[in-house]
Amino acid sequence: MNLVSTTLAITLILSSVLAIVSFWLPQLNPNMEKLSPYECGFDPLGSARLPFSLRFFLVAILFLLFDLEIALLLPLPWGDQLATPIHTLFWTTTVLALLTLGLAYEWTKGGLEWAE
Repeated sequence: MNLVSTTLAITLILSSVLAIVSFWLPQLNPNMEKLSPYECGFDPLGSARLPFSLRFFLVAILFLLFDLEIALLLPLPWGDQLATPIHTLFWTTTVLALLTLGLAYEWTKGGLEWAE
């Protein structure tokens, strides 16, 4: 057998074993929480038309915004090795200042208060 067929055989065997184990293993210990159709905290027998709070969406959007900020700032340590590190630091400071001003605006308007 050559290397390609050996690799293919190992891949198929390993995939089959993992699929079988993942199919049978969770069924060993059923309880009421695993058997319920919803795991999100909603009553499955109640009305499906319950409104969400807009504050929930605001907090979710703010989380995504600041998560994106961290992703944009990750390459910053390598930015000082560019030909013009001053430009990198300027744009980084600009992004941070805009996000900080947006956070301060939301805070002063009461957008971060969950309960009124």
